[in-house]
Amino acid sequence: MTSATQTRDDTASGRRVLVPFNQQESMNLRAASKFAGRSESTMRNWCETHGLGRRIGGVWCVSRVALAMFLDGDHFALSVYHSGEISSDYISPYYARFGLRAQAPQSPQTPQSQRA
Repeated sequence: MTSATQTRDDTASGRRVLVPFNQQESMNLRAASKFAGRSESTMRNWCETHGLGRRIGGVWCVSRVALAMFLDGDHFALSVYHSGEISSDYISPYYARFGLRAQAPQSPQTPQSQRA
């Protein structure tokens, strides 16, 4: 799967998860299930149902930030996260909890050949 396809699939539901991708924010399914105290199967279901992670190269990557919001019951913050507003005051405390800084999404650049 190409990165363009991944981006299209990730945002098809309107949810932006791990966009832009941040390795420090991401954890694998096993680590996420340990963190949440749930089975890997439950984590996989939560990722699909609640937008806590996404598949990259066929492997689930779970957002520490989104998972913490979900476990805290902070559905409003999770909806803001899904909208892509990761620099929001509602989101920044979750990044800080894990010693992370939110990375602003990069806008697509127009190739120089198409610039006027």
